[in-house]
Amino acid sequence: MLDATTRSGGTATATPRATATDLTVATAVAAAGVTAPGAAVAVPTGFTARCTRVLLSPWSRLSLLVALLAAAASSVLLFEPQKLLAHGWPPQLGGAAAAVVFAVAYGLCTVAFVPRPLLNLAAGALFGSQLGTGTALAGTVLGAGVAFGLGRMLGQDALRPLLRGRWLKAVDGQLSRHAFRSMMAARLFPGVPFWAANYCAAVSRMRWVPFLVATALGSIPNTAAYAVAGARASRPTSPAFLIAVGFIAVPALVGAVVAWRKRHHLRGN
Repeated sequence: MLDATTRSGGTATATPRATATDLTVATAVAAAGVTAPGAAVAVPTGFTARCTRVLLSPWSRLSLLVALLAAAASSVLLFEPQKLLAHGWPPQLGGAAAAVVFAVAYGLCTVAFVPRPLLNLAAGALFGSQLGTGTALAGTVLGAGVAFGLGRMLGQDALRPLLRGRWLKAVDGQLSRHAFRSMMAARLFPGVPFWAANYCAAVSRMRWVPFLVATALGSIPNTAAYAVAGARASRPTSPAFLIAVGFIAVPALVGAVVAWRKRHHLRGN
């Protein structure tokens, strides 16, 4: 058997046993996913790999999010789901099945920027005060969760580096550090658009649990007020309708006052 170096000239010559051992070690290291210090790692450079990196880049995902939202809004304008309210709910649906279908449609419509007050009024008109409130709340949480998930997966990586302004940093810090309290305030006061709160929370570092719990709890008063107003719309002078209108107007006024007082705090951060 030949040695690693020849006895005469000293030229290095790899033995067959050493070559086989090196190949075995290299194969085992590659299979284990361990890279030796200083060793070069091969990066796929083919056309497919380049296309995959481009499609999964933050700005490509943000473009996909914008396209999905534009398609959803266009679908609402094209199919006009409000016709269901004008012509009545499909007769083949009733009871719990109708409530489930409406809750799913409610959630998808909120993702497509349909105003929640209209949907809450429709829920009350179709299902009454109690069932309408429950159905609208279920649709609210569903729509918020879908929007939050889309914003978190497709928009956060591209938009977070753009939060450079003082006001944007203040809002992001408030949402990230005080997630539950901030989202409760956004849901209780109707001055903050539903879709805007969803996507701002998705771009921040807010977690899922405080977002969904605060959305469910904070949406109860406003949703119930609109549902009762929708259920009693045929009797606008009834006490229930007038109380519901009061619950709608008072939070809006309080929200406007709080926003006016907090404007200096946000500018100062």
